[in-house]
Amino acid sequence: MKAFVLAAGFGTRLRPLTDHLPKPLVPVLNIPGLFYTFALLKEAGITEIICNIHHHADDIRHHIETTSLPDLKITFSVEPEILGTGGGLKHCEPLLGDEDFLLVNSDIITNIDFRELITTHLRSGLLGTLCLHPTPEAASIGTVGVKEGLVCDFANRRGTGLISSFIYTGSAVFSPEIFRHLKSGFSGIVETGFNRLLERRQLGYYEHKGLWHDIGTLASYRNANLAAEEIIRLTGTTVQAALGKPPHMISPEALIHPSAEIEGSVVGASCRIGANCRIKGSVLLPGTAVPDGTVLTSAVMDPWSCTAPEDREKSMGVQ
Repeated sequence: MKAFVLAAGFGTRLRPLTDHLPKPLVPVLNIPGLFYTFALLKEAGITEIICNIHHHADDIRHHIETTSLPDLKITFSVEPEILGTGGGLKHCEPLLGDEDFLLVNSDIITNIDFRELITTHLRSGLLGTLCLHPTPEAASIGTVGVKEGLVCDFANRRGTGLISSFIYTGSAVFSPEIFRHLKSGFSGIVETGFNRLLERRQLGYYEHKGLWHDIGTLASYRNANLAAEEIIRLTGTTVQAALGKPPHMISPEALIHPSAEIEGSVVGASCRIGANCRIKGSVLLPGTAVPDGTVLTSAVMDPWSCTAPEDREKSMGVQ
């Protein structure tokens, strides 16, 4: 089975990080977010991957092509104009062929068992199977309405009144039949493919109860990094096997002054942290320079900017 990985988005909610870095390459625990997906796919025995790319497309292609990813064949679907989740998938129809395929968003950190997801889909005989995750935050994220083993609604947009604790994880398996319902040009996959399949009572679901972190906003990105113990415990072996190095909080390539204090933070490669700095609950992307005496709390900092995903005035101070 082939996999289609959505990696073309602008990453607007992650700005200013994505002004200079494509969202799929923004690191979580010093591993590009996209590579967690690659590692899971490899673990599941999926070696043929199609990535759609648009924003910073050349950077994504170069990084992947210059990184050792043994046993993975990665094909790029370049979108000169952004096509959205539905149009981007439709554009890849010739590459995916006439067999069922796995779809995965690139802005999640998870340990979904793709083998089990695929098995559940094939056993169901349905045209599509969404991977759903139960969470107390479903109401604020967007609940998925389910009934009798089928997906019936998204955030009650169809007026079914169905409420659940499930959210869509960004992962699914589809029959090529979905292409009949997708549109060329810019479009969303929910409004086209998902809705048409559920109208036909052909959209099932698989429940994932394990690790799942969205990294699409600054707040969720920081939170994912600070869930280091859980991510390392549940994905470390898989990532190590695929990439040769596991997720880690402090890069051995960072230069940290002995007087600097670092607590519960992630420090990337080639970072330079000066004397008497105090850094707590923050994420420093590779190449970030922190001047002497700087105090950072609950901040995200890259070589070009520093921002706090929560209350800016309370959570970040620079002295």
